[in-house]
Amino acid sequence: MMRDIRPLRNEDDYDEALNDIAVYFENEPAPGSTEADRFDLLALVIADYEAKHWAIEAPDAPDLLRGQMEKKGLKQTDLAAVLGSKSRASEVMNRHRHLTLQQAWKLHTAWQIPTDALIRPYPLRPIKHREPRPLSKETA
Repeated sequence: MMRDIRPLRNEDDYDEALNDIAVYFENEPAPGSTEADRFDLLALVIADYEAKHWAIEAPDAPDLLRGQMEKKGLKQTDLAAVLGSKSRASEVMNRHRHLTLQQAWKLHTAWQIPTDALIRPYPLRPIKHREPRPLSKETA
């Protein structure tokens, strides 16, 4: 029996919707059919429920860059070449400085990373300055 499609309000509703849609993966409905429309609607309510309850936060720029470097076999020196300096690459990767728009654009063109992911704000870590060492008795 075909049930009406309704908003998913809890895990039981979600589980039922997953069971209902599973049938369509085994027997794909014909495009334009009532069953195809039902599949599309089930997929929408399932996606909506997942987005509200299990949203996966997008990675910030340093995590995204780290992932891209690992995926493409790149090192921080490769990032430094795109950004213009080793110190800038280190500051970005250690979350001490954000990418500039120009740097984000360079990374977008060189590594095909979406610019919106590179310019999304994220918290910076403060730079810890080293305290000068006291002079020892021998050097005083």
